[in-house]
Amino acid sequence: MLYIRNAGHAKAALSEADHLTFVKACELYIQKLKSDDKLIAAQPLLREGWVLSKTQTNWKQAAIDPAGEVQVGYYHIRASTIEEAIEIAKANPEFEYVPSASIEVHPIKTKEEKTNFIYPK
Repeated sequence: MLYIRNAGHAKAALSEADHLTFVKACELYIQKLKSDDKLIAAQPLLREGWVLSKTQTNWKQAAIDPAGEVQVGYYHIRASTIEEAIEIAKANPEFEYVPSASIEVHPIKTKEEKTNFIYPK
């Protein structure tokens, strides 16, 4: 799983033409992943949202600060190794257009070892 993060309103500095070029580069990246059978799902995320947490007695709900570092999208990919996943992440156009971009690369747990529960795909 690839989690795309940006600081602040990083894309606000792009001109309209550069933003369109960025979007088209993302579309090509997604098409390549699909044609290589490496993509399960991908979605950009809006910058607004909520963080929920729970104490012993209450729920806390705080608005996500869009000026801070925010998760702006994800890619659910297929990779045989973590190294392959890292290489897929390095090719993401986010790095070319957004200086503050970072991508978290996580293996996905598919099964609980003690109960043999298999998570849905």
